[in-house]
Amino acid sequence: MRLIVLVKQTLTTEARIALNDSGGIEDAKIKKVVNPYDEFAVEEAVQLREKGVAEHVTVVTVGPESAVEASRHCLAMGADEAVRIDDSEIESTDSFSVAEVLGAALKGMEFDLLLAGQVAVDDNASQVAVRVAEILGLPQINVVSKIELGEGEVTASREADGQTEVLTAKLPALVTTDKGINKPRYPTLPNIMKAKKKPLTIKSLSDLGIAAPTPKVKVVAHTLRPAKQGAKIFAGTPAEAAAQLAEALRNEAKVI
Repeated sequence: MRLIVLVKQTLTTEARIALNDSGGIEDAKIKKVVNPYDEFAVEEAVQLREKGVAEHVTVVTVGPESAVEASRHCLAMGADEAVRIDDSEIESTDSFSVAEVLGAALKGMEFDLLLAGQVAVDDNASQVAVRVAEILGLPQINVVSKIELGEGEVTASREADGQTEVLTAKLPALVTTDKGINKPRYPTLPNIMKAKKKPLTIKSLSDLGIAAPTPKVKVVAHTLRPAKQGAKIFAGTPAEAAAQLAEALRNEAKVI
């Protein structure tokens, strides 16, 4: 049984975002990581292979050259090979465009189960994986906390309104993972070194036999939240400060 995991490289959630004059994100110096929810999916795929249920794990990503780092991280976690689809020809990597490209790539690949994180922490769209499933005509089970593979089918559990839903789908199928399904391993130095020797294939859109998709959505610009106003300190005795505070709440903030 062969597994494929869809992976996205994202900015670390602790990143301090800065914008350029045109409203674009200045990300050249920001640390980039594997989307945490995709990391759950990679860990689950590796565990299934270690249990002998699956025999091969491939990670696939769409991204620039910097995404090689994310691919190598997944290989160090235990994936067998990686494929990066160069996004330089794509005008806008909206969910539609990325799903179209991934769909075209996966049509030429052999797999029994497709895994992905249920959401990416940068855009919170939760669209790419489910769009890919629709393109390929795959059944899908989303936001799961447990996966079991049987003969020709996958059974997955997910939390819903304080209860657990158990769903089964025929393979091949898509399953998206939620947090709590496992604890992703931290790659050891020996595995990081081994990852450098594992196959990492880079494909262009022409290799896939497709033209760049026309995006459905374009991000015009980003804006940052207004800076928080500084605190106001009232001087004097406690009684005087309390009087000044009441006056400010009544006349300035107008909340009383």
